[in-house]
Amino acid sequence: MHRVLVDERNWLTEKQYLDALSFCMLLPGPEAMQLATYSGWRLRGVLGGLLAGLLFVIPGALVIFALAALYVAYGALPLVDTLFLGVKAAVLVIVLEALLKVSKRALKGPFYWVIAVLAFIGIFFLAIPFPLIVVAAAIVGAMFARGASGEAPPVRRPLTQTVLTIVIGLAVWLIPLAALDVLAGQTILPQIGAFFSKLAVVSFGGAYAVLAYMAQDVVTAFGWLTADEMLDSLGLAETTPGPLILVTQFVGFVAGFRDGGYLMATGAALVTLWVTFVPCFLWIFAGAPYIEWIVDQPRLRGALTAITAAVVGVIGNLSIWFGLNVLFDEVTRVTTGIWTLWVPGLNTVDWSAAGLTILCTLLILRLKIPLGWVLIISALASVVISAATGF
Repeated sequence: MHRVLVDERNWLTEKQYLDALSFCMLLPGPEAMQLATYSGWRLRGVLGGLLAGLLFVIPGALVIFALAALYVAYGALPLVDTLFLGVKAAVLVIVLEALLKVSKRALKGPFYWVIAVLAFIGIFFLAIPFPLIVVAAAIVGAMFARGASGEAPPVRRPLTQTVLTIVIGLAVWLIPLAALDVLAGQTILPQIGAFFSKLAVVSFGGAYAVLAYMAQDVVTAFGWLTADEMLDSLGLAETTPGPLILVTQFVGFVAGFRDGGYLMATGAALVTLWVTFVPCFLWIFAGAPYIEWIVDQPRLRGALTAITAAVVGVIGNLSIWFGLNVLFDEVTRVTTGIWTLWVPGLNTVDWSAAGLTILCTLLILRLKIPLGWVLIISALASVVISAATGF
């Protein structure tokens, strides 16, 4: 995006691009889609922002629709199940790679290591909700922020115009959800709308942080998907164009299918897309005129840095949770007082999954093979192992 927007087309200056990127990192939701929306807004106002944001999302959403429909139709076939064992092993290593990348960027000193460790303890051992961890990290980061405000130019936009933008955005986002409560009856649609709306508000730190929150709630709290299906959904989302957050659409489709077949699945996927991406347009259209002022505020920068450190702990939790569900056939959740622990059945180790994970680690972390090829190689290796061992 930087190469095209700044170097080739000169649609944004270097400072405009970097300021917008910093602002989008402050926001919940997919920052790449928000950056595309901002670029369109900068060039052609609200209409340009809508066009850029929608075209960034729609191609990937169409692919996810097709893959999700094929998955619910054929995912239970033995051959497909074997192929997806290889995909799960690759996904586990992909998440570990994300953990390493975020750690290098976020953990710049002991203060941020402490935040990351506390976030991990909070979500893994104490089952503290992800939104509370985000809020706590932001407060701590803002309190201990250092530096002075820069000399950002004054904002030349009437406050009434900003308020009107927010009111319209909230109406577009929430009125359809209110209508679902009235019209959708006892179906899964209102529940999906409410859950993914909450996710859209607290999804700081990128898609992998969202997955840590979403995966365990979808599997353990709602029972919409199994842990294996959650891993499959991430593997499929990794192969599609568009933002990784489209994994939420896959989850909505499968949950809707379980509730009422293909028609309900389509409705659930559309509701998920709506509540995931409409808020992104709201954040950009309301905040874009204030970007240069916002990115110069040290307390906001401090809050963002602390949230990113907390996300390291959250992704660490996701890595362990995924790892247990990939490498062991039985994983039990044990609760003692305030403490929660995931305990694997040590005699249920899946040695095929372990071998595939080692293979994917070599391909991704050592040989730097492109992700698409890794998914193909791992899936085919799973078939070979299954044929050789007779399982």
